[in-house]
Amino acid sequence: MGISDLFLQSSSSVALLGALVVLLLVYLVSSFSFSSQEYGKEPPGPRPLPVLGNLLQLDLKRPYNTLLELSKKYGSVFTVYFGPKKVVVLAGYKTVKEALVNHAEEFGDRDPMQIVNDSTQGNGVIWSNGDSWKEMRRFALTNLRDFGMGKKACEDKIIEECDYLIEVFKKFKDFFPVSLVAGEAFDTTQPIHYAVSNIICSMVYGSRFEYDDPVFTSLVERTNRNNQLLGTPSVQMYNMFPWVGKWFAGRKEFQKLFAANRKQNLQLFSRLKETLNPQMCRGLVDAFLVRKQNLEESGITNSHFHNENLLMTVIHLFVAGTDTTATTLRWGLLLMAKYPKIQDQVQEELSRVIGSRQVQVEDRKNLPFTDAVIHETQRLANIVPMALPHKTSQDVVFQGHFIKKGTTVYPLLTSVLYDESEWDRPHTFYPAHFLDKDGKFVKRDAFMPFSAGRRICPGESLARMELFVFFTTFLQHFRFSPAPGVSEDELDLTPRVGFTLSPSSHKLCAVSCI
Repeated sequence: MGISDLFLQSSSSVALLGALVVLLLVYLVSSFSFSSQEYGKEPPGPRPLPVLGNLLQLDLKRPYNTLLELSKKYGSVFTVYFGPKKVVVLAGYKTVKEALVNHAEEFGDRDPMQIVNDSTQGNGVIWSNGDSWKEMRRFALTNLRDFGMGKKACEDKIIEECDYLIEVFKKFKDFFPVSLVAGEAFDTTQPIHYAVSNIICSMVYGSRFEYDDPVFTSLVERTNRNNQLLGTPSVQMYNMFPWVGKWFAGRKEFQKLFAANRKQNLQLFSRLKETLNPQMCRGLVDAFLVRKQNLEESGITNSHFHNENLLMTVIHLFVAGTDTTATTLRWGLLLMAKYPKIQDQVQEELSRVIGSRQVQVEDRKNLPFTDAVIHETQRLANIVPMALPHKTSQDVVFQGHFIKKGTTVYPLLTSVLYDESEWDRPHTFYPAHFLDKDGKFVKRDAFMPFSAGRRICPGESLARMELFVFFTTFLQHFRFSPAPGVSEDELDLTPRVGFTLSPSSHKLCAVSCI
């Protein structure tokens, strides 16, 4: 390529960029004029720059912190531009609840991020909309319940998985780098993610995996890495400016890992299909294949039960059924090590009420302090601070502001879980938030870690059961403390950058109590 060719290419790029800037300015001016004249004012917000929007004001590693600060200046409903993309942010418990619950229809669509949309193409259960989303969500909920979610059968699976994990903890270096027999420090990430992931695997694929199964471990590790990538500045820049996406390394790594998970799932589906018995479905995949087969035999070929919906629904359930629960459990153990007096109270209550027998879900009502600790862990951990992005399904006037159809909306869950008007000590680990003066557990309306409304987490009941059984079993069997040479004060509660907020890298000691 000669110098003249490079010059022409450069000139074309500049001309294209100039045209985009002009079109963007025309769009912004016309949009503002139309909405303000006919429907009232749009939500206020910081003045955006052409193309860049409010990018220079955003902390791309922790954008939720920037949005929280902006809410103090512009109110509970405000506008911010992620590059050229206009976003309306909802802040505070009352505002988020009013939008997601009282105006569930208007704020109920999903706005998939560009990098997710590249992979899912509107399929699956988390990032889809319309009839496909309704059908897949209904199918997933029905079948997860059929395969145990919220039932004794599911509790038994969790207890069984606890037994496997406890045994792994007590063994030598067969599965993980260290033995816990002598209370050596270890990273909780892998064992906890494997155990939690096996619960959703047993319901989706129909069986659990061994912790050293390379297919299983690679699925979990790639999923964890992609969750981390989704929160990186590199991927966020791609979501804002996809036309220059080839320059962002995070996008390439995400797509490579996603393609590998896709390939492995297709191989798993193939094996399940070979041994499929329509009269005895082992899990959600079997149930989907049977439904698809029945529809095809009836001559219905345009249903939502097609291969891509199966693949994406399974991948979505695998991600959602692993990361948030496992991450919350890791936060719980870290907090126990950091606050040993609270750990003392949990273990005293467990010893007094349960003794050495296996904890059951029905014991929750008799363990108010332990239940309060689990809830407070979820609140303070703030796993999904910005929720998943929503989108308005129609024009709506909300709290006096006009919001146009198709506008991206972020319900800022961190502003709910840390709402100073709802919580006595919002930035402190304080289990008393969930206890009355008599020490009994109390529900709190502003406790919204699973979001709310039409898009509330479909696996909430499963997650609540897992958190309770896993956490209480861990605390029955082990005493958690910082690694040798590390004090409680030195344990860092700053979350690692990622789409979900997980603890920064750390190691804990787990000394057997039994």
